[in-house]
Amino acid sequence: MTNLTDPELLVGVVGAGAMGAGIAQVTAVAGRKVFIYDQRDGAAEAARKAVLARLDKRVVAGKMSGADREACARRLQPIERLEDFGSCGLVIEAIVEDLEAKRGLFRALADIVRPEAVLASNTSSLPIGAIAVGLAQPDRFAGLHFFNPVPVMKLVEVIAGPDTRRDVVDGLIAFGRLLGRNPVEARDTPGFLVNYGGRAYATEALAILNENVASPSQVDAVMRDCWGFRMGPFELMDFTGIDVNYPVTEFVHRANYGDPRLRTTFQHRYMTETGQLGRKTGRGFYSYPESAVHPTPDATLVDAPTGRVAVVDPDGALTDLLTATGAQVISAENEEAVPLLVALWGEDCAAFCARTGTDHRRLVAVDLSGDISQRVTLMTAPGGDPVMRDSVAALLGQARAVTVIQDSPGFIGQRIATMIANLGCEMAQLGLAAPADIDLAMRLGLNYPKGPLELADSLGPDRVYAILSEMQRLTGDDRYRPSAWLRRRASLGLSALQIA
Repeated sequence: MTNLTDPELLVGVVGAGAMGAGIAQVTAVAGRKVFIYDQRDGAAEAARKAVLARLDKRVVAGKMSGADREACARRLQPIERLEDFGSCGLVIEAIVEDLEAKRGLFRALADIVRPEAVLASNTSSLPIGAIAVGLAQPDRFAGLHFFNPVPVMKLVEVIAGPDTRRDVVDGLIAFGRLLGRNPVEARDTPGFLVNYGGRAYATEALAILNENVASPSQVDAVMRDCWGFRMGPFELMDFTGIDVNYPVTEFVHRANYGDPRLRTTFQHRYMTETGQLGRKTGRGFYSYPESAVHPTPDATLVDAPTGRVAVVDPDGALTDLLTATGAQVISAENEEAVPLLVALWGEDCAAFCARTGTDHRRLVAVDLSGDISQRVTLMTAPGGDPVMRDSVAALLGQARAVTVIQDSPGFIGQRIATMIANLGCEMAQLGLAAPADIDLAMRLGLNYPKGPLELADSLGPDRVYAILSEMQRLTGDDRYRPSAWLRRRASLGLSALQIA
């Protein structure tokens, strides 16, 4: 096999779109000569110009020397024929996500390159083994999945097919490191790591919207302020394009035989069909441009916060929160008509009142999961007294923003966070990658503040398991079915990252 870290390595890139140009850029910056080809007339040369324009900006910003820019320009060469790849030791495909198109390309390349050359696909979802069907020397073929924008995103997934040799996988891992990426080895399954693991963030947000629990702006604010995500799920879908997000979600769901944990909603499809695709069309879950006024996630606070509250289910964290506001916390048995507060985990207000006999009109539930220093989420049961709710919102809103939602098992944050954690645990159970690599992939590929297994540990695997089990019980939906990986570790008091 060709040494993929050889300083004299010649790399070929097929496809001069955003991905192909990005791969060519990072390869040239890493000191390797790159041939780039596209069947569209002028596309390869246009990609080269775009790469050099980006490098010019780096020079102006003082992030690259002029000499290094010129060296990159010399190393990056457009070619006009596939036959010119004959001297390449590695050829990376970055064309349209079409199985037959990729198969045809690799069969042609197999007749052009040397027998020791490595062939790799940048496919984001198509099975590597399926692309390799009918390929001469399938043992030298693998997946090498970069993320867009390639020069910025530091993750690359390396995926072996059923015939891929171990030295090919190791060589591509070494090549990824040469490019300054963090390579993770992933199993050849639908969506690999990131496109599989990334489903929970958006689909649970869509489920919350579908149930009329909260608005997009409320969901986004909670996930930013309380959970540390750079963008809320609806902001993110608008940013990447709903026409991009929806087909991947549908593909992963179908490919996993309809696993309800991967299910999306009708509105996801509806927005695709009606052209409400996000920023690119000026309208998605929000309206654009940026100057457009978006609905506020913040509750309107009344001028008269309550000064007396009762905690109906002993909870030290909730009592500390209330005491810090200056409120007087009295006994729940007191007949005085004060708000009754509870911190719920996986349960909704209606279920809690039915289980405990608490007066649903006075009950206000508080979500203590996540960081509540900037924002706190409240909900009440159907028929709850709005005066009670508003007085509590005013009390807690003296030091933070308040989001008020409809009754829901798990509020917003618990639902989304535990679904992310559960899907990460399922990835570990299926052996899609090593647990630490799953976390690394989610942090680097999706900018998650914590990997899903790390997130499970931060909440406590036992608590994540309890929340999911309660949501499954109350909704009757196997969407919330806990992973066996999670159940075992929660039962034994182990970390979600525990391998064996």
